[in-house]
Amino acid sequence: MPHYTILAPKISPFFPPRRTLMGPGPSDVHPSVLAAGAKPTLGHLDPLFVGMMDEVKTLLQYAFQTQNEMTLAVSAPGSAGMEACFVNLVEPGEKVIVCRNGVFGERMRQNVERVGAVAVLVDNEWGTAVDVAAVEAALQAHPDAKFLAFVHAETSTGARSDAQALCALAKQYGCLSIVDAVTSLGGIELRVDAWGIDAIYSGSQKCLSCVPGLSPLSFSPAAVEKLKARKTPVQSWFLDQTLVMGYWSSSQGAKRSYHHTAPVNALYALHEALRLLAEEGLEAAWARHAAMHAELRDGLEAMGIEFVVAAADRLPQLNTVHIPAGVDDAAVRARLLADYNLEIGAGLGALAGKAWRIGLMGYAARRENIALLLKALGDVLGK
Repeated sequence: MPHYTILAPKISPFFPPRRTLMGPGPSDVHPSVLAAGAKPTLGHLDPLFVGMMDEVKTLLQYAFQTQNEMTLAVSAPGSAGMEACFVNLVEPGEKVIVCRNGVFGERMRQNVERVGAVAVLVDNEWGTAVDVAAVEAALQAHPDAKFLAFVHAETSTGARSDAQALCALAKQYGCLSIVDAVTSLGGIELRVDAWGIDAIYSGSQKCLSCVPGLSPLSFSPAAVEKLKARKTPVQSWFLDQTLVMGYWSSSQGAKRSYHHTAPVNALYALHEALRLLAEEGLEAAWARHAAMHAELRDGLEAMGIEFVVAAADRLPQLNTVHIPAGVDDAAVRARLLADYNLEIGAGLGALAGKAWRIGLMGYAARRENIALLLKALGDVLGK
């Protein structure tokens, strides 16, 4: 074969512009969170880093409002947190009631079937909350179901479901609950222990306003018991939480076992994001998201823009609105990005080309961001 040398490419450093991120995620990252991620890298078994991990765990327990010992951050985005719940808890042949009212409920179904389990679907119209009565009917029709899985805050539509009521049903019918809180953690009321949630996962890049790439996760004692009683091995080595527990364990005197090289600098950033949330206070953060949503709602409705989701089921941090008739979806979003360095999201699935998703998540839920959006959107639509 001929010998040749591939020449080194001449590529300049990458300097991203400063955007205002008001889409479905990632959200604007607080400057101190960005600064935290730029601190010197430590080894992932360094005693100082291990001490910081314990603080991350404590802060996550606060954010989730739980005392669950198994509370940690999966070293991958929220989709991996979702998969971690299903591959660890659900075994082949088991039956799972899956609530589907958007894209991420459908992804739950796919996870159930990929582990060889049986998905029983409870479908609701996109843009509506999960119907609690329909879920109870499904649980009554399938007394052998082992799990109830649903999305608390459906990112594809902006609809909030009643997690407290759904988890109470799961307990009543002897099921473990698996809850997607990717868009809800830090943005709306969420109480893992008080509501009896068994397995829950989230993402660092939404209302926590951290860099993308980490998935907070928490398992109740009942979920841990189910995991330890498995008859078959967890199909994913990387996501097997029986292996990861030894790395995140903070038991007195416990030696940390090596599982993988943790994303050290991303965990610095998560530590700072969670610290800021604790400093503000959960209830204050929930109230801030609600207040900023009200300002955005009033401004959009004054422009004649209508919401997809009914007020009672609407997420304050993810506002899905109908695109006005005759307006070019992609052209408007491109103009906002090019002229105002402002990002909003397109519709997903059944809402593709029909709706915009406007995020007010974490650090992005600020009055100046709302003023910019309303001015920019008004200018672009006017033209």
